[in-house]
Amino acid sequence: MIRGGRTTPRRVEENTLTTYRIAVIGGTGPQGKGLGYRFAKHGHEVILGSRAAEKAEPVAAEVTERLAGVSGAGTVTGLANADAVAAADVVLLAVPYDGHDELVATLPLAGKTVISCVNPLAFDKRGAHGRVVDGGEGSAAESAQRIAPEATVVGAFHNVSAVLLWGDEDYLDEDVLVVGDVVEAKQVAMELAASVTSRVGIDAGKLRLARQLEPFTAVLISINRKYKVHSGIRVSGLGHAATE
Repeated sequence: MIRGGRTTPRRVEENTLTTYRIAVIGGTGPQGKGLGYRFAKHGHEVILGSRAAEKAEPVAAEVTERLAGVSGAGTVTGLANADAVAAADVVLLAVPYDGHDELVATLPLAGKTVISCVNPLAFDKRGAHGRVVDGGEGSAAESAQRIAPEATVVGAFHNVSAVLLWGDEDYLDEDVLVVGDVVEAKQVAMELAASVTSRVGIDAGKLRLARQLEPFTAVLISINRKYKVHSGIRVSGLGHAATE
């Protein structure tokens, strides 16, 4: 992992955080299912979205079974994408970049806090690399904001391993970087990060920095391939300042 020391861990108590009703669009895929599981494990109500409710329902049942016996776990249900969004406070976009814009345009996102973890990646014989979005002056998160101007979009959870999300560790030993233009929306994603890492996320700047954050996942994929690991990001030097 890309790691460094921290003088004061940013651990948080779960009962100090707000609980949310979260629609995970792309909830039947590995990333969406894993994040949905982590959110529900720590008390949030999760609605897994898919093109059809019939596809989302068995995945929701699988996650629910995984949560059996977990004290304080939230519920997990499956709905069609638009219905999931309509029922939620927060929407997580965990879909492939191909078809992303067309899908976002169909969702009732007005007034919602939208968290994008979409990574525009491509693969060739040399490995993974970032795709160029809007001539290098855009990102998937910015595209979602442009398509849904009445929503508030932030970028987060791009670099978290789907394998580890579905794994047995209580928390992942890494940081979640959050980018966005609205502080309150970033705070939602930063709180949700605690369900994954037990630490609030890190405010990493404005939404335009998703242009760097999204394709950085290709670097982690390269590391994973070289060292046969599931790498993540750890930021050093923050100390107690990250909780302020």
